[in-house]
Amino acid sequence: QVQLVESGGGSVQAGGSLRLSCVVSGSIVSARTMAWYRRAPGNQREFVARIANGGSTYYRPSVKARFAISRDNGKNTVYLQLNNLRPEDTAIYYCNDALTSLPWGQGTQVTVSS
Repeated sequence: QVQLVESGGGSVQAGGSLRLSCVVSGSIVSARTMAWYRRAPGNQREFVARIANGGSTYYRPSVKARFAISRDNGKNTVYLQLNNLRPEDTAIYYCNDALTSLPWGQGTQVTVSS
C-alpha cells in the first residue's frame, strides 16, 4: 500500500524559510507527477505546486516566486522549499500524486507569524 509521509513544518516569522519533505513508500515516485497542497484553517485544500516526472514544474501564482518544488527519485522523496513566508501561508501542507490521488498522509503544519 502506498503511504505518504510529510515532514519539515514548523513555526516561523514572516520572511522565514522552511523545507518540507514527502517520503513515498510502496510506489516509485519517479513515474508520478507529484504535487503539494495545503489547507488553511476554515478553507478547503488547495493546490500549491507540482512537478512532472520529466521535471517540469508549475505553481499557484501567489507562491511562484517564493516556493520551489523538487524531487529526489533515488530517495523516493519530493521537497517543497518555502522562502519569504507570509502569514497567509499558514496551513497544513500535504503531498500527493497530481493525476491519480493516493491515500492522504497526515500533512505537516506550517505556521507563519507576522
